[in-house]
Amino acid sequence: MTEENYIRPTWDEYFIEVANTIAKRATCDRGRSGCVIARDKQILVTGYVGSPMGLPHCDEVGHLFKKVIHEDGKITNHCVRTVHAEQNAICQAAKMGISLNGATLYCRMTPCRTCAMLIINCGIKRVVCERKYHAGVESEEMFKQAGIHIEFIHDEIQQYEKQ
Repeated sequence: MTEENYIRPTWDEYFIEVANTIAKRATCDRGRSGCVIARDKQILVTGYVGSPMGLPHCDEVGHLFKKVIHEDGKITNHCVRTVHAEQNAICQAAKMGISLNGATLYCRMTPCRTCAMLIINCGIKRVVCERKYHAGVESEEMFKQAGIHIEFIHDEIQQYEKQ
C-alpha cells in the first residue's frame, strides 16, 4: 500500500486496535482481552484480563474453572481466577482518581452482566465491542434500559481460543 492510498483508522477502529494490543498483556490464555476507556478522543485508562495483584496467574498455575448451570440446563465452564479487562480498567480509574462519566469503553466482546453493571454505575455512556459475547443479551438489554449506546464492529459471536 502506498502512502497516497493510506486510509486513517476511525477513532473507534484506533481504540479497538489499542485494546487488542493491551490484550497481549493478559495472563489467561483462554480469553486474552483488553479494554480502553476514552473520552474526547483521549485514552483515560486501560485494562486487561489478569489475576488480582499478588495472586497467581493462569499462565503460571493453570485455570480455576467453575461450572455454571444456565436456565436452559446447559453447563459451561468459566475461568474465575482472573479479573475482566473492563473491571481492571475501571479499578485503574478508581486508583488514579479519574472520572469515567461520559466516556466510551472499547472491548473485545459484549461485557458480561457484572461488567455491564459496573459500566452503568461509572457513568460510561457508550460501549464499542469488536464482537458479540455468546451470553451478552442480558447486558445489551441492561445497557438499553440505562441509556447506554452499544455498537459492534463485527456482528458475530467471539470465539474463545481455548474452550
